[in-house]
Amino acid sequence: MIFIAILIGCVVGIIAGMYAPIIPYSLSGYLAISIVAALDSVFGGITSVLKGNFDLKIFVSGFFGNAILSILLTYLGEKLNVDIYLAAIVVFVGRMFTNLAIIRRYYIDKWTNKKQKIEEENK
Repeated sequence: MIFIAILIGCVVGIIAGMYAPIIPYSLSGYLAISIVAALDSVFGGITSVLKGNFDLKIFVSGFFGNAILSILLTYLGEKLNVDIYLAAIVVFVGRMFTNLAIIRRYYIDKWTNKKQKIEEENK
């Protein structure tokens, strides 16, 4: 179910992207960090679905909260002339890799267990 929602979101994003105006260079940093934050939330949501403890309220609040916080950090860093957004990128990308590893292990274990069941039934 979640994969269908992701697929629909990607299609809507592609269609909207074709008709959206071009983002000015001055705002591209804000967009980039907010996309990384949103992707972190999506990977976290997939991980929580696989673990069986997904909560839509937590997902939505984290999705928008992470994106807004990352934009505010980028804005603050720009005003202070410090690249604070790099810290946010390191944290979000690190969590994305962790969640991707959990997702990968889940499907590898599922595939391995399925393969072992088939081998035991054939014996």
